[in-house]
Amino acid sequence: MALSFASIDVGVAARHLLQQPQTQSLPSFPNLPTPSRPSFPWPGALPPLPTTLPTGLPPLPSIPSVPTIPTAIPPIPFSFPPLPSFPDLPNPGALPPLATTLPRGLPPLPSIPSVPTTPTTVPSIPFFSPPPSRSTP
Repeated sequence: MALSFASIDVGVAARHLLQQPQTQSLPSFPNLPTPSRPSFPWPGALPPLPTTLPTGLPPLPSIPSVPTIPTAIPPIPFSFPPLPSFPDLPNPGALPPLATTLPRGLPPLPSIPSVPTTPTTVPSIPFFSPPPSRSTP
């Protein structure tokens, strides 16, 4: 029961406040000073930006001309010195010289004694056939 009375009282009070004309307004303070930026620099603060931008760029410093270095390398002639020739000295480990002439014919084959030949045919074996069977009466 207390809960229902409390909710009715809150509702009546809210309705009463809404029906009253709102004549109160917040007081204005016209004489208060407006906050301004402090005049001392903050530590680590950036310097102020210039209000005008420069109109032109300063002239570039003159760069002395540098001599160019050629990138192509001229070819270097290189040749081996001639090898000394010693035709009369033997070369150890070298192969013997090749024959300048080839043999004209083959030497005769050695004689091989004749070997008796064995017969290659198999002698025929007579076919064995059983005797005819006698029929019993």
